[in-house]
Amino acid sequence: MNQAQFEQIQVQGQPALRLRAPDGAEALILQHGAHILSWVPAGGSERLYLSERAVLDGKSAVRGGVPLIFPQFAERGPGPRHGFARTHSWQAVLTRAGPDFALATYSLRSDDATRSLWPHDFLAEFTLSVGGQRLDMELSITNTGTQPFQFSSALHTYLRVADVETVRLEGLQGARYEAPDAPGRRRDDAPGLIVDGEIDRLYCAAPDTLLLREPHRALALQSAGFPDVVVWNPWEQQCKRMADMPPDGFRRMLCVEAALAAAPLELAPRAEWTGRQTLLAV
Repeated sequence: MNQAQFEQIQVQGQPALRLRAPDGAEALILQHGAHILSWVPAGGSERLYLSERAVLDGKSAVRGGVPLIFPQFAERGPGPRHGFARTHSWQAVLTRAGPDFALATYSLRSDDATRSLWPHDFLAEFTLSVGGQRLDMELSITNTGTQPFQFSSALHTYLRVADVETVRLEGLQGARYEAPDAPGRRRDDAPGLIVDGEIDRLYCAAPDTLLLREPHRALALQSAGFPDVVVWNPWEQQCKRMADMPPDGFRRMLCVEAALAAAPLELAPRAEWTGRQTLLAV
């Protein structure tokens, strides 16, 4: 039996860790933002989208993979868009392997830099595990201060697809969503979501299991602790305005994000919250 491997590498000059499970499943994670750049199931092909124009400079948000959103979602708060977790350096605190998985945990603690943006004390830990056809992700937030705080969070997962116009996202029928182009909440009555234009929807109190179908493959998504789901694709016009995306990049990706975004969560001192998302190639 092959053994799990953990390899410290550089990606465009940035420290990263490559995890390889005994069965050959792989993931690549940056220290910057604890950002997953790549996931390849055992015997399979890449399932995450990373823009070939993504900026990896140790300061900027990275376009693609799995950005970690904390403590603010989008512009729903006074701080930086999508918070600061995705643009800070995290510390690797654990690597572990078993006969069918490889796992790594990263942590981010409050310091003067984070307090200048968000005046609270916290510990964030992010764990990823690969093995077989699975990618398991877990984000935990602990309030290490003496006062309660409110926060939002998401795993901003960019999924790689062959052609976004041929995919069908199942499981959201009956769910209500918010969208920037319409006030209030709408109900999704379609048995499957087809993407044929720009989409930016926040599904509130969404189902915890979804299925993304393509003509010759599928991906199951299961979440816990994240009550909402975000579905996003910038489409042609918005994509052209993004310096870190190729003009046709929108065709090869769809964001399906496990999120805590419709309403912030209040966390008491010493309390901990955990959110999870599992991707399963089927």
